[in-house]
Amino acid sequence: MARIRTIKPEAFVSESLAAVSLTAERTFFGLLTQADDQGRHRDHAAIIAGQLWVLRPDHTPSDVETDLAQLADAGLICRYKGPDDKRYLHVVTWHRHQKINRPSMSRLPGCPRHIGSSGTRSIVDAPVAEASVTEFAPSPHGTLRETSREARESAPHSGSDRKPAGQSDFTEPSVRESGILPVSAVTPHRPDLGPRTVDLGNTPSGGASAHAPDTLSARELLAEYVSACNHRPPKVFLSQLGEQVRRLLDEDIAPAHLRTALERHRAKGLSPRVLPSLVHEVMNAAPMPTTHRAWTNPADLDAAYGGDL
Repeated sequence: MARIRTIKPEAFVSESLAAVSLTAERTFFGLLTQADDQGRHRDHAAIIAGQLWVLRPDHTPSDVETDLAQLADAGLICRYKGPDDKRYLHVVTWHRHQKINRPSMSRLPGCPRHIGSSGTRSIVDAPVAEASVTEFAPSPHGTLRETSREARESAPHSGSDRKPAGQSDFTEPSVRESGILPVSAVTPHRPDLGPRTVDLGNTPSGGASAHAPDTLSARELLAEYVSACNHRPPKVFLSQLGEQVRRLLDEDIAPAHLRTALERHRAKGLSPRVLPSLVHEVMNAAPMPTTHRAWTNPADLDAAYGGDL
């Protein structure tokens, strides 16, 4: 995959580039954009011609092979064979001119002339500017954190007690140490926002009865519902029932009506979707008829019938 690379102004007065042809110089600049983050590329003239000279068909793969030979003779690239018997090349002065932020590991084998057998760049063979650039295998999980911690503990402290940027000492005691939370940190519970995440099964039976009927929240109504059940209902059932209770409270339904409807709902074992119908039944139920009393003869017949008998 092609990448954005750097071409320094002094490249145009380079004696090494002046020793090759113009087409070889263009091939070299093109290789800078096609090489990976370690400056490596396949040494295949047809592939390079397809990448760099696709709109110049007159410059054939054989011409590209001539360019590569000139660049190798000038010491600008190094051509080598990998363990898979394929040909590769790399830009010799890559790390001197290309400063890459977070370079990725190369998938191509290293040059046996410029890379040691251990996988790190050889200080003897590499130029001075490249000697500090090495390749490492990914560290095992946790190694980086442990190494950093050891480095911080072993590093000497300067007289100025230098701290990382953006960090300073706290002027207030830790909340954990003092055990007191500031008032602003305590968010009051709002019944209109629904129940908090609590385990309703641990709510003591009858605990919600201490609240006034007109201040009951959905959480408290559900707690009463669960405490009255022989076994805790499933979570899905409680979630759907709590949603119905919250919606009815948002409609300013009296909590007393909701409590009565929930008692009927629990006794009948109905679906949560039936709760609005039960609330309607509680709110708009017809008045109960008066109790029938058996007929008895009046004790005072004259007072009862006014002497009509």
